[in-house]
Formats: sequence, structure tokens, C-alpha cells
Amino acid sequence: MEASLSFRRPSSSPSSFFSRSPNPLRSLPDLDAPKILSFPMSWSRKRCHISAEMGVKSALSPDSTTPVDLSVSPRVSSLKPSKTMAITDQATALVQAGVPVIRLAAGEPDFDTPAAISEAGINAIREGYTRYTPNAGTLELRKAICHKLEVENGLSYTPDQILVSNGAKQCILQAVVAVCSPGDEVLIPAPYWVSYPEMARLADATPVILSTNISDDFLLNPDFLASKINEKSRLLILCSPSNPTGSVYPKKLLEEIADIVRKHPRLLVLSDEIYEHIIYPPAKHTSFASLPGMWERTLTVNGFSKAFAMTGWRLGYLACPKHFLTACGKIQSQSTSGASSISQKAGLAALGLGYAGGEAVSVMVKAFQERRDFLVESFKELEGVKISEPQGAFYLFIDFSSYYGSEVEGFGTIKDSESLCRFFLDKGQVALVPGDAFGDDKCIRMSYAASLSTLQEAMKKIKEAIGLLRAPAAV
Repeated sequence: MEASLSFRRPSSSPSSFFSRSPNPLRSLPDLDAPKILSFPMSWSRKRCHISAEMGVKSALSPDSTTPVDLSVSPRVSSLKPSKTMAITDQATALVQAGVPVIRLAAGEPDFDTPAAISEAGINAIREGYTRYTPNAGTLELRKAICHKLEVENGLSYTPDQILVSNGAKQCILQAVVAVCSPGDEVLIPAPYWVSYPEMARLADATPVILSTNISDDFLLNPDFLASKINEKSRLLILCSPSNPTGSVYPKKLLEEIADIVRKHPRLLVLSDEIYEHIIYPPAKHTSFASLPGMWERTLTVNGFSKAFAMTGWRLGYLACPKHFLTACGKIQSQSTSGASSISQKAGLAALGLGYAGGEAVSVMVKAFQERRDFLVESFKELEGVKISEPQGAFYLFIDFSSYYGSEVEGFGTIKDSESLCRFFLDKGQVALVPGDAFGDDKCIRMSYAASLSTLQEAMKKIKEAIGLLRAPAAV
């Protein structure tokens, strides 16, 4: 026989998304439901120690009298799970359960990796190129990255100023941890990619959120930035083209930001340029490190996942002055070591496709632009919806706040972006990401990394769902 011990996650956990939702989620486990731990009946209640703050604190194994401390690091406890990943996993589970959910939550191209890149990876396996590589990456790939940065971005680096990692995400985390000290502040324009604030917390730094407005295309106001900088400010994170808004920083605006950064010797800039090739004319990409005086204080992050449809290959890179790169390399050497040898051969082939990825990337970008144009026009037809037309990436960040307060029969009240996304999942079977995950609760994020026919079906379902909304009751 077994006895059961239950405990509940703190109610503030972001994993409570979907937890109050009716069908079709009823068949899935409730993310916020009490968790059941089973123990043999021979275990007495005295042998399980419960902490009101931490949930299950310690327990005895059946064959030991020594309690096991089940607590985790306060640093980890302070982190929020990625809501994007949680929603994507939920939507996938629904599909596997037979529910025809349209998944528009993940930031992943729907295209296959270009054939030439895949063949390079296959050949690497066939030729036995399956050993460890140097921690910083193979010399041939780092040389190719230097060439790419010089030709496409106007940046001059040597191979010892390049660190190849297991995805751009690892590059960003290592950079934040390497340059930030406890008490430092990391300046993050909102809406932001979900991981930036949590990475700052992992470094024992404080994320300082800088709000922007949809009327300004979610671009950072330089004067507002200047007002938030102090002696604790260590790192400014810029992402252009942006996830989640698709906004692209014009060169003139970046120059104004650079003028402010230049006045503060401690302030560094992390420039996340992972979407640089997914950009729509007339917008143009400018690397922040290419601006006068910014090379010395900029850590540029890029990779292969988005433009080359290589998300599963896990390959990214950091370019920066050598003393910063050495610090990041130390972290990598004691964690993952070098990136996959097979992926590095594939990355080398990707950089060999030509300027900005050549025709293979151009075809994907044209498809993204066609999808963007369809969705922008479709949402403009909806009353009360505000939208900033994205100039890059493959996301829409849509202001639905005029619908907050609406009543839905059989569902309840639309209170915020989270309840609105639950509503669209329940009534429209479309998975989207609530804007509060990105620092703006007025909006929701839609990925258009899906076929045009899929997006057309999604818009049909969204419009039908909106038709179920009742206007907020007059007060």
C-alpha cells in the first residue's frame, strides 16, 4: 500500500497558464494542480518534513534514517519558466491528443534546413567528423564568421574574438554572466524576449525594464534610456529585428542611443542580431558595434537558427573584444564545451550560401513577408485592435486590450493577455503567447512561421472567436 502526499506550486508560478481552462484542456494534466508524491505506508508522517515556504523540504528514503534536503538554489527558485515553451508544449500535447490546435506560439521557422546545409552535416557524419572540437569552435568556422561579419556587417574581428556555442541563447547567457556582478543593472527595453530578465537574475543582476509604446513601433526612446542610467547600469540589451515585435531599429536611432552609451564608461551593450536576415524592405539592419566608438563595448550575438531554419542544430556565436570573449569562453569550457562538430560543418556550409544566405534565405524571407502582409491587413479589419507593422522577424505583437473586460458565455471574463490566449485556445483552437511574458500585458504574440493556408485558417478561427465576445458591462 502507498500513502500520498500532495503539495501545490506557488500560485504566482507562470505555469498556471491554461490551468483554469475548460475543454479541450480537461483531458490534460493541470499544470497548477496539486502534485502527488506516493510513499510506502511504512513511512510514518514524522519522516516527511514539510516547509510552508518551499513545499516538500526533505524526506527519508525507505532504507535510510538520514533526511534528504529537497530544496533548490534561491537563484533558481527566483526564475520564471519560459511561458513560450510551456504554451508550445501544451499545444503539442493537445495535437497529440487529437485536438486540431493551430500552433502559432513557437519562434521556429516552418521550413526545412536548406539541402546544402543538411548535406554538409550528413557528410560530416559519414566522414567521421564526430569528435570534440576546440572549445571556441573550429578555426575554419570562426574564420568564416569573421568574413561574414566584415562583408555583411562592416565589423572587423579575428578568430580569437569569436566564440561558437550551442545556440545564440547560450551566447547571451554566458555574456550576461561574464560581465555582470551582483547588484549591477541590466537595461532591457520592453517588449523583450522572455529570457533576458531571467538571465540577468541568474547573474545576480537586476533587470530594469524600459517601457516602449506601440505608437512608436515599440522602439526605445533615447531620452527615456538616458533617464534610467546610473552608476549601477552595466548592460543594455538591444534586439533588432525584435522578438516579439518585429521592430527594426533605424541607424539614426541607434546612433542616438550610442551617443548616450558613450557617456557612461561602465555601460556595455549586448546586441542580439539573430533575426538580421529576416528583414523586409525598406528596413535595413545595422550592427550596433559598427557605430563609432561602440566596437569596444559591444557584445554581438548571432546564429543560424532563424535565417537558415536550423533551430535543432543548436549553433550560435558571439563576437566581442578578446577580454570579454575569454571570460565567456571560461564559462563554456566548464559547462558544455564546444558546439557539435556536425553542426559546425553545417554552419560553415550555411555561410557559404552567399551574401545574407543567398537564394535559400531569400525565398524564406519572401514567404514570411507575404504572410506578414496578409495578417496585418486581416487584423486591421478587426475593430479595437492595434498593430505595429513588423519590419523584420516573423512575429506580430497585437494590442487586444480593448477587449479586456469582455464576457464570454461558458468561459468567463477576459481580464488580461493570459485569459485572452486561453480563450483563443479554448474557443478558436489557436495557440498564441500572452504579452505579459514579454513585459506588455496589453498585447499577444503571434508567430507567422507557418504556411499561408494555416494562417488563413487561424484568422478565420480568431475572427469567429472574437464574435463570441460581449462588450464589457457599463459601470
